[in-house]
Amino acid sequence: MFYTNYDSPVGKLLLAATERGLAGVYFENHRHFKGSDGWVRDDGNAILADVKQQLQEYFAGSRRRFELPLDISSGTPFQQQVWQALLDIPFGATASYGELARRIGKPAAVRAVGAANGRNPVSIIVPCHRVIAGSGALTGYAGGLVNKQALLELEAGDRLI
Repeated sequence: MFYTNYDSPVGKLLLAATERGLAGVYFENHRHFKGSDGWVRDDGNAILADVKQQLQEYFAGSRRRFELPLDISSGTPFQQQVWQALLDIPFGATASYGELARRIGKPAAVRAVGAANGRNPVSIIVPCHRVIAGSGALTGYAGGLVNKQALLELEAGDRLI
């Protein structure tokens, strides 16, 4: 695993990639970060350079969709299914946990979908911040609810930078 850091408008992010693609975008104090033991710092990594560029464009309001190779192989098959479904939630839109469970054909798995959503290792790029409670309330975010709110506001047209 290769990594670098990125100072974003929502705080310092740790970006991680394998040779196959982007494998992690972690906030400081990320709830489910397992650590970087054995990782190699590579500030010149081509994938990570692309991630930084696209994140810069996203935060500036000029990018609505990321075009990056992803390596989400760290998840279980169910988690990967949920993470893939997150990619279908459009910029500026939200979906409930129940709606996401229905989209993957498992309408009774709302809690499991919530748990998988919370374990998404590729924050922002795989937009788990777009998933909210059925009531419309903001609930859990491994990067903190303040950051979830900021990302949703950015996508609603409010600029962070």
